[in-house]
Parts: sequence; structure tokens; C-alpha cells
Amino acid sequence: MRCLLKALSVVSLHASLRRSRQLCSQSSSARTSFSYELIKQQYRPEVPEYFNFASDVLDRWAKVEKEGKKTKNPALWWVDGDGEEVKWSFEELGVLSRKAANVLSGACSLQCGDRVLLLLPRIPEWWLLNVACMRTGTVPIPGTQQLTAKDILYRLQKSKAKGVITNDSVASTVESVEADCQSLKFKLLVSEGHREGWLSFKDLLKTAPSDHRCVTTKSQHPVAIYFTSGTTGAPKMTEHSHCSYGIGLTVSGSCTFNSLRHCVSAGEPINPEVMAKWKAWTGLDIHECYGQTETVLVCGNFKGMEIKPGSMGKPSPGYDVKIIDENGNILPPGKEGEIAIKVKPTRPLFLFTCYTDDPEKTKATVRGDFYVTGDRGLMDEDGYFWFVGRADDVINSAGYRIGPFEVESALIEHPAVLESAVVSSPDPIRGEVVKAFVVLTPNYVSHDPEKMMKDLQDHVKKATAPYKYPRKMEFVRELPKTISGKIRRNELRQKEWRRY
Repeated sequence: MRCLLKALSVVSLHASLRRSRQLCSQSSSARTSFSYELIKQQYRPEVPEYFNFASDVLDRWAKVEKEGKKTKNPALWWVDGDGEEVKWSFEELGVLSRKAANVLSGACSLQCGDRVLLLLPRIPEWWLLNVACMRTGTVPIPGTQQLTAKDILYRLQKSKAKGVITNDSVASTVESVEADCQSLKFKLLVSEGHREGWLSFKDLLKTAPSDHRCVTTKSQHPVAIYFTSGTTGAPKMTEHSHCSYGIGLTVSGSCTFNSLRHCVSAGEPINPEVMAKWKAWTGLDIHECYGQTETVLVCGNFKGMEIKPGSMGKPSPGYDVKIIDENGNILPPGKEGEIAIKVKPTRPLFLFTCYTDDPEKTKATVRGDFYVTGDRGLMDEDGYFWFVGRADDVINSAGYRIGPFEVESALIEHPAVLESAVVSSPDPIRGEVVKAFVVLTPNYVSHDPEKMMKDLQDHVKKATAPYKYPRKMEFVRELPKTISGKIRRNELRQKEWRRY
């Protein structure tokens, strides 16, 4: 009976999501017929108690294909830069992922709940191993191959991962730190070749049995752990569940490849000049979105909505976003405060479960009925949200609150500026003043620094409110950034304040 109820619950969940997806996928008329308000109104997912994407989605489609009830469609279709293709049907991916699951539970000795660091490029094995982890209950910790030895060491020690799965390009880096990782029990190499001290995934996959019983997981059981980018300090481990991961795959799934017709940006706010140039070159707007590792997509300029340049857009269906003060009170339109998501009485599906192994930091994110993002912003009269900056990044100068983005946007409009980062700097009179770290374009590198600074200050005074101009400026060759390309303003700010 439990299995029957589980199946019915998943069908109910998918039916609810399908209604939203149908509204999103009107190819020829989507630009004009898409209704954000209708999508938000109809978004009512019914969450099953038990859910596992591998068994409840992949295996179900594989069964339909095997019984001949539906023609075989690619579950995964991968093409590399040289045109080489890998195409797996649902049935083929099912068989391969069961074999891969046996590799993890057999040769790698992984058990349900164990963690493994997954450092692979976007190759078919990346998706294959993700599904295999779902089958075994192993919790993967995905990471980019751009991680340094220090980054990998931190992640292995912090997560207590029992294994590393990677390829030749990162293997030597892992070897350089493994002696300091007491929890590390195995290293699995995804490569055509072999390496001493490493298990060969391809060899093991060939001989692994194709029968495997998928573990039973509740919707809220962990499916993956993601490290934050570390813009405010050491990266934190954010845990996501089977429910949120599965819903994301269900909503976004498609194997139709059309020419460019929709552009989305996230991570750092897009400067107006960049948006204007992109529009001129492509004829398309950039739809800015806002989210975090903890939240996925919080706000967006969704298709069919009027775009307000510089705005984050409106809340994603399923999220109730507010601007609140330090006491958790909701602020009216036009008032700056902290961007927060309502989590009581019902916690949104997409929100992370917790900061793994860190209950204090998890607790600190909740203020009253809200999850506090740590970012500051405001909402206008039309319900659009505007990003001001990280709470730590906002500058308080003589009582004026100044967000770094507005100053950076003004600077980037000057032809001499390649990029910039704005932080606070201590001042005996104003408390804090605006300081800009500026990377100049090649044609302006040799210009007189004093004159260049004066030109840029005058430019900012004209482009925005005069009190926001950078009273201090430092020209640098590059800005410190995270692995994901976000500017580490906290590093610049700490460096600046240590000088005084």
C-alpha cells in the first residue's frame, strides 16, 4: 500500500508541475501569451512523502519505453566540441546507472548517507554518477575542476567525504592533499587510462551487474550538498533534498534545441551598458534573475513580463519574498531592507534543508517567519525587487546608505573602466566612505593616475547622486574572485580596513 500511495503522490506532483510547464512551453506564442500571474496562481505542487528521481521518474519512463508504449526518446543527449555524440534512452540510462550504483556500493563501499566529492567536467559520466548516487543514497558534493589544492582540501575536510570521483586533469591535485584527509577511503578515476592508487570507473562499470534495488528515500532526504561561492567568508555546505532536485529537473526537462531566443543572467548584477549592447547585437533582452546556492531561483524577469532594467524581477512561483527590517517586520514599497523568504507556516520546496553540520549558522538565517538571505534590496510599487548589495557590502557614509552596484554601474559606463569593485573604507569624519578598486582598459593603463581618478570621480557624480562618488580609488590589475566568478568584495574590504 505504501508503494501504491507513493506512486500516486508522484503522479499528483508531476501533474501539478505539468500544468505550469505547459504554460511555459508555448513555443511560438510564449513571448506574448505567457502570464506570470497565472503561473504563480496555478503553482500548487503536491509533495509526496517519498520521492527518488531515479526510481520514480527515470525507471518509470524506462518501463514505458521497454513495454513499447512510447517511442524511445533520449534521456541524455550529449555533444562535445568536436561533434562526438552520446545518446542514451531512458532504458539505457537506467541500466548504466544501476551498474554505476553497484560500483559505488561495491568497489567503493559507499553506504546510504555517505558523502563523495564529484569533480568532473560536463561529460555523460557526470549525470550517470549523479543518478547512481540517488540509487544508493550517496550524497554527491559537485565541484568545478577549477578548484585549487587548497579548495579541494577544505571541501574534503569540511564534508568528511569518503571518496573523490574525478578525471586525469584533477587527480594529481587530489593526491597532493589526500594525506591530510582522514575520512578519504577511495579515489575513483573517470578516464580511459589508469592511475596508481585509483579505482578505474570504466573497468568497474564493464563488469558490474545491471540489477540494483534503489534505496527508498523521503522527499526531504538529502540528495546533494553544494558549497557556497564564499563571497562572505569560508564556503558553507548547503544541503538540498530529493524533492527540490527532482522538481527542478521535471520543470526544465527538454531535448529541443532552438536558436537563441531567451537570455538569462545571474550571479552578479548586469550593468545597463552591457544590457544595451547585448540588445543591440542580438535583438534580445537579458532577463536578470536572483538566487543563491541555498535558494536556487528567488526572483526573475520571467518571459512575458515587462523588464525593468536593473531589477531582479518578481518572486518565483512558490516563493513569498518580502523586504524586512532588523526585527523581521515587513517594510513598505520603496524602503530598503533585507531580502527575505517566508518559511512559516510552510517552508518552500526549493529552499535548502540546512547548512550541513552547522546548526548555529542554519539557525542564524531565520528571523521570525522568514529566511534571511543576507542581501539588501527594496521592492517598488509594481512588485519588482531591486538588489542593493550584500548586507556586509552596503556602505554607511555620514548616514547615507550606498550600495556598491550603483557606483560600479556608473563607473563601467566610462570607457577607461574594464571592471570595478566598490567597498567601504574607514573615515574619521564620515565613518565610512566609498572606495573603488578599478581595473582599467588597456588604452588607459598608462594615463596619469591622479588625473584618471579625478575624471572617474566627476563621471560618477554626473551619473548618480553626487554623495555616492568614490572618495578613494585604487587602480589594480585584477579583482579577487570566487571560483564561480563573483567578486570577493569582503576580501577587498578586509584588506582596506586592516590598513587603518
